[in-house]
Amino acid sequence: VYTKTLEAIMTNQDNRPVILTGDRPTGQLHLGHFVGSLRSRVGLQDSHHQHLLLADAQALTDNADNFEKVRRNILEVATDYLAVGIDPTKTTICVQSCLPALNELTMLYLNFVTVSRLERNPTIKAEIQLRGFERDIPAGFLCYPVAQAADITAFKATVVPVGEDQIPMIEQTNEIVRRLNRQIGQEVLPECKALLSNMSRLPGFDGKAKMSKSLGNTIVLDATDKDIKKAVNAMYTDPNHLRIEDPGQVEGNIVFTYLDAFDPNKEEVEELKAHYRRGGLGDGTVKKRLEGVLKELITPIRERRMELAKDPDYIMDILKTGTEKCRIITQDTLDEIKNGLGVFHF
Repeated sequence: VYTKTLEAIMTNQDNRPVILTGDRPTGQLHLGHFVGSLRSRVGLQDSHHQHLLLADAQALTDNADNFEKVRRNILEVATDYLAVGIDPTKTTICVQSCLPALNELTMLYLNFVTVSRLERNPTIKAEIQLRGFERDIPAGFLCYPVAQAADITAFKATVVPVGEDQIPMIEQTNEIVRRLNRQIGQEVLPECKALLSNMSRLPGFDGKAKMSKSLGNTIVLDATDKDIKKAVNAMYTDPNHLRIEDPGQVEGNIVFTYLDAFDPNKEEVEELKAHYRRGGLGDGTVKKRLEGVLKELITPIRERRMELAKDPDYIMDILKTGTEKCRIITQDTLDEIKNGLGVFHF
């Protein structure tokens, strides 16, 4: 099966679009990842050549003091992938730091990008402010848009699932692609398009910011029933909805935000919203429904994850096989670019 999959990827005989996506292994994945990308990845693996990159090298740009954290979470995130339904015979899972061609492409691309252009990248500017780097910016962090461009182009990906905040990264990748193609004199690399999620970024259950591992406001994919209940009970609703009979506001109500994201019965959710707006529907009732929805979603994922965790060698074999495939793909792209640029190599 793996051999046939590799042959299909290498030749792309069926001309399916190529997707590159992935995650930084800095902790377990959570519901924000699920609604933002994991759910769509499961569906896309049948219609696309999909590569999932465990971006451990990128994770080190702001975790260089904790290599062990990143290394440990490679296995955790891979387990999450399999638990939600990623099929390794359809989606290739690989480890970024084990693909040497990516580093070499990054070094080449850095010659086609200025420091001022990197500093103008809106995503980088926002992340620098969020982390309080000011002028003490790790060089690896400032340059990670270039490394991301290397990741995307090494696989010749034409589709990259991202959030809206990552669109500047796609634009910068395409700038590099256009400049490189001009330098070579032919279109060696394709431009890529951003595939945006239907769901905007999921707020944390505290309602104060996006769901984020670093902020501790997440619901992980193997959360226990007790964890789910605690998180749902902590969600704020409408502070002016003091009595059940009072009309309530749905907009900005975190419980309804989560129901919109995860409740499969959209018609009933709309009826609940109408009931809440006119009064007569208590917050406890709405939270109880959300708790049930999340338990129904997470329980099978948690159970699959527990089974997978019993056999870490199986997960490691998947990572090794996927990485070996991707080493060939990325090296071929590097060789093609070197030939086009006239870079000396054996």
